[in-house]
Parts: sequence; C-alpha cells; structure tokens
Amino acid sequence: MRWVGALVVAVALVGCQGQAQPAAKAGTGELRTDLDPLLRRFPVLGAPSGARWMSGTFGRADVPGPSTYWIDAVVALPSAEVERVRSAYAPVDEGRTPDVVEGLRGELPGGPFLTGDALDAAFDQERWHAVAFLDVKSGELVVIATGT
Repeated sequence: MRWVGALVVAVALVGCQGQAQPAAKAGTGELRTDLDPLLRRFPVLGAPSGARWMSGTFGRADVPGPSTYWIDAVVALPSAEVERVRSAYAPVDEGRTPDVVEGLRGELPGGPFLTGDALDAAFDQERWHAVAFLDVKSGELVVIATGT
C-alpha cells in the first residue's frame, strides 16, 4: 500500500509542475519613442539621440496583487556616448543576443552585442534591474528591464 501513496504523491507533483508557467509580458503594444520616462528610470543613458521602446506588466491584469513592470528598449546613442559606455563598463562580446517582446524585435540592431555585469549593474536603479546589450556598430543600446 505504501507504493500507492507514493504514486499518488508523484502524480500530484507532476500535475503541479505541468501547470507552472512563467508570467508573460503584457502591455498595450504601443511602440513609444519618448525619452523622458527612460531617462528618469535610467539616468546612466546620458544623452541618447532617440529610442524605441515598449512596456507593461507581467502576468494578467485580472489577477489581484502587486505588479511587476517591464521595459524593453532600443536606445540610439551618439558616438561619444557609445565610447563613454564602452570605457566605463568594459562590456565584451559573449555571444548573447537580447530577447525582447515581439513588437520590438524588428527594431533590434544586428549585433554583435557587448554585454557584462558592470554594464547591467549600471542600469540597476532603485527598484529596477536590467540587462543591457551594446551594439557598437549601430550605436544602439538594448535595455531589458524589470521593476516594481
């Protein structure tokens, strides 16, 4: 009879694992170009010449509770800002590429992308954590941020 109890527990655990899914990014689908919201959250951007970005929350709007927000952005930097970022944070080509929401994928530069812990840490502000990818050739910085 012990094996029956173990079987019931095993089936229950497998069933629970099948239901667990990561929260999806949800938003309006609006592609934004205004810089002020990005600069308020990430002053390390310096003086960008433009941006294309999207934002929203994780999960479903009909589920109560605190929200976790996301921002995916492609930020155009003047060449002086690109050099400032390179020299200040020493990112390297680790073969990684940014994974942004579908509506922003067509805006991504071609890479290769320079990344690194110091660059990511530069974007950690108050309640925001980010992963950053610098494309030196295009002069664009991709920021994938999560915050509360």
